[in-house]
Amino acid sequence: MQGFTPKQMVNPWKTYWKLSAVLMGSHGLTKGSLAFLNYPAQIMFKSTKVLPVMVMGAFIPGLRRKYPFHEYISALLLVIGLILFTLADAQTSPNFSIIGVLMICGALIMDSLMGNLQEAIFTMNPNTTQIEVLFCSTVVGLPFLIPPMILTGELFKAWKSCAQHPYVYGVLVFEAMATFIGQISVLSLIAIFGAATTAMITTARKAVTLLLSYMIFTKPLTEQHGTGLLLIAMGIILKMVPIDFKPASRKAPRNRKSHLKEEKTQADSREGEGDEENRPLV
Repeated sequence: MQGFTPKQMVNPWKTYWKLSAVLMGSHGLTKGSLAFLNYPAQIMFKSTKVLPVMVMGAFIPGLRRKYPFHEYISALLLVIGLILFTLADAQTSPNFSIIGVLMICGALIMDSLMGNLQEAIFTMNPNTTQIEVLFCSTVVGLPFLIPPMILTGELFKAWKSCAQHPYVYGVLVFEAMATFIGQISVLSLIAIFGAATTAMITTARKAVTLLLSYMIFTKPLTEQHGTGLLLIAMGIILKMVPIDFKPASRKAPRNRKSHLKEEKTQADSREGEGDEENRPLV
């Protein structure tokens, strides 16, 4: 519907093979970790996404980003605040498992690679559009997903379940449309502001979503909720306020010989002007 065709591509297919592999690894490890971790434990790890994104940006070819110290502090405040807020009303305590922790850590590494790879694509080739990245990474990701779904039997289970409950098709179409809008928005943020800022925005978005749920459904806010919101606000404000520690530049002192030479040149020019004025008219 957007009118995009593969003929309009400005990047090679191998770029999207890498991106799709990282994308599938991120989603697969995130979903799979829930078999070994409960939801509060997964939230704790996923909330720290912005930190590995900032660190990984220094190692991606084409980016080599370096962030000032106050941005790391801002990200840390945001992460701690979100963890406190999300765990304030958790029905169960975080439950950790070695396999689950390894899987969610792998998902975080994939997430940090994915955001920075997307930023590198936009940086190294400014003509790249968000539609191209989304279309090509999705098309290439299809052959990645089909073989494991067939081998595990999930594809046939899902097909049978959807046939028994036709309303699921409508839900899937709506979810696909919402995901499309969300992915285009995230890719636009990455192209304009970078992967780290986008990670901070999506992290703060989780807090706003949770806060709205408390306002709409009138759930009680505790002191831990307030502390989490305060830290999130501090992190966002610290990110927004420009901080410049560079000292004021001073002019380099001139050499004494060059200074005397300049004065002599000025004096000669003044004498020349005086001769022109005193020259008799013919």
